[in-house]
Amino acid sequence: MVWNDGRLGEREPNTRTAQLPQLNGLPVVTDGGLETDLIYHHGVELPDFAAFVLVGDERGRQLLLRYYEAYIAIARGAGVAVQLETPTWRASQDWGDRLGFSATDLRRVNRDAVALLDGLRDRAGVETFLVSGSLGPRGDGYVAGDAIDPDDAAAYHAPQIEAFARAGADLVTALTLTGVGEAIGIVRAARTSGIPVSVAFTLEQDGRLPDGTPLSTAIAGVDAAGGPDYFMLNCAHPTHMAPAFAEPGEWCSRIVGLRANASTRSHAELDAATELDEGDPSELRAAQDALRGQLPNLAVVGGCCGTDARHVAAMWS
Repeated sequence: MVWNDGRLGEREPNTRTAQLPQLNGLPVVTDGGLETDLIYHHGVELPDFAAFVLVGDERGRQLLLRYYEAYIAIARGAGVAVQLETPTWRASQDWGDRLGFSATDLRRVNRDAVALLDGLRDRAGVETFLVSGSLGPRGDGYVAGDAIDPDDAAAYHAPQIEAFARAGADLVTALTLTGVGEAIGIVRAARTSGIPVSVAFTLEQDGRLPDGTPLSTAIAGVDAAGGPDYFMLNCAHPTHMAPAFAEPGEWCSRIVGLRANASTRSHAELDAATELDEGDPSELRAAQDALRGQLPNLAVVGGCCGTDARHVAAMWS
């Protein structure tokens, strides 16, 4: 695989936290379940669920651009901002090693992914266009594993975050986190790179993190260690998120974004599934709308596994 390093110019890390519209309560469309859309609707093979492998291939880049353009159209139709996540959820070193990507390769692909989306700005036709560098957990996004030391997490995720910052991403978003320690480490690494950061936890059907931590406790724990610019929830159906709000509090105001799964199945059931459960876009919208009363600062809305532009369009209808 050939990477054209020459078409990217590095820029100084940006510190545009104040310019994020979602922090001022303004609505923002974000995208859906990139990997499941590519696999099940376009027949693309993604080893280890890694969409970043497409960035170094012209056909792959064109496929990604068509995917993102559908969400730009939703934002344009709604008259709101758009935030697109780079296809780099797996583009960190442990996963890169499994797929034969060196540290240099990963630095290029993370920067190229930002440049790919940055190239859509001028023709997007929306007033505010944000490029978010997407990163995922070091381990499995559905299984908690051993507790992670925050310093170890910061060191592990720092190269990817630094690549995003150097490429001029507007922020970084850590998706599908399963525990507090890794979230704290990611926030530390982002602060060192001078780039805004959001943290998204995934939840089990009981509304708790995969390691059993209540969502309120997880948010309080990360905030006590400095905290991200805001929190999100992703990769769970809204009915799985609902139990987390049985005892609402001020911590709910820290959640600014939702990226829900289309399916009501558990993580274990989804892992074992051989066919895509797309759910019903209207039912997903209704289930998510039921959460709005608990989320006074909800602004960023998109989808996760099993969703595509139809689901996100339904949420914004």
